[in-house]
Amino acid sequence: MKITDAKVIVCSPGRNFVTLKIYTDQGIYGLGDATLNGRELAVAKYLEEYCIPALKGRNPLNIEDIWHYFYRGVYWKRGAVTMTALSAIDMALWDIKGKMLNTPLYNLLGGKSRNKVLVYAHSNGIDLDHALESVAQELDKGFKAIRVQSGIPGLDHTYGVAQKGEKYEPATKGLPREDFWDTHKYLNWAPKLFSKVREHFGEDLLLLHDVHHRLTPIEAARLGKELEPFHLFWMEDAVTGELQEGFRVVRQHTTTPLAIGEVFNSVYDYTTLISEQLIDFVRMPIVHGGGITHLQKVAAFASIYHVQTGFHGATDLSPINMAAALHFDFAINNFGIQEYMPHEEIVNEVFKINYRFEEGYMYIDDTPGIGVDLDEKAAQKFPYIPASLPVNRKTDGTLFYW
Repeated sequence: MKITDAKVIVCSPGRNFVTLKIYTDQGIYGLGDATLNGRELAVAKYLEEYCIPALKGRNPLNIEDIWHYFYRGVYWKRGAVTMTALSAIDMALWDIKGKMLNTPLYNLLGGKSRNKVLVYAHSNGIDLDHALESVAQELDKGFKAIRVQSGIPGLDHTYGVAQKGEKYEPATKGLPREDFWDTHKYLNWAPKLFSKVREHFGEDLLLLHDVHHRLTPIEAARLGKELEPFHLFWMEDAVTGELQEGFRVVRQHTTTPLAIGEVFNSVYDYTTLISEQLIDFVRMPIVHGGGITHLQKVAAFASIYHVQTGFHGATDLSPINMAAALHFDFAINNFGIQEYMPHEEIVNEVFKINYRFEEGYMYIDDTPGIGVDLDEKAAQKFPYIPASLPVNRKTDGTLFYW
């Protein structure tokens, strides 16, 4: 079997997605997600100019060798654009192999370790009352785990919480929106929010919270300690991850479980965090973390240190990534939880999905390969629309993490 060609499909059914399609001489093709929110065309060009010409003529079944060709064979390793492109190639190759062997991806990863995959929803409120209402709505849908965010009194807008209560969408058309942040107000507010959530919904609900990298280690230690009475499933991205050692301070002061990594793209972003048991969950998504081949190694490394997975699964990743993540979640032993934000219905005009949500869990069918397909004719109806992630500043104007 040989790779004969490949192409990149960029479309925007509600938001931008980048898909790589790899063709073989046996009529089998594979799909990979190459979406990098806010930098979509950078990945598309990287694939078209540098990767696709080097793919032609190769045996698509030699996944490990091809992975290292595009990782070790490039002097400028890692980085979001490079690793997203590599992830798309890797996903598409696993899709081809599954189709050739007529078996779903999870069987190639060791078979099922579980019968269903626990997922968590997002509840975002513009204020406390709206946050509680949002939690109740997700409970009514059957979710057993919910990430809770809310507007902060005294701040006009908070990333992840829509001003008018509409669904959370992190990219906006055109140039970046500028938000403002006040750590003092946030630290005083977050424990009050979770106190009310527990008061209203009891102890059985699994609660998660995203700090979005905005705290210093000692501030994160304070927050984690003050949230301990509310028994969070995790506190996410409490500290920016560039300095992995920063989590030592957090870990010394709180037993609140810690998750990080949705912006990571290599196992080397995790080495200290995992080997020193400074975190409890890895969040790096398949689409940005080097694909299935690399995430297998990350998950195996994490398992030695009692660290579980909790992959990023927001709507800025395509259904191809979601399906690949679910196959992975079904297969590995140290799965923890999967983020799940349903795509808008318009996305289903382009992508044919093979998974479903039911009573707090996800299920996937036994379609060979990853199991998601793309309607190229439908994709043409939704041309690319430039969109940007926001920029955040402190209230005095200092540029800050968003």
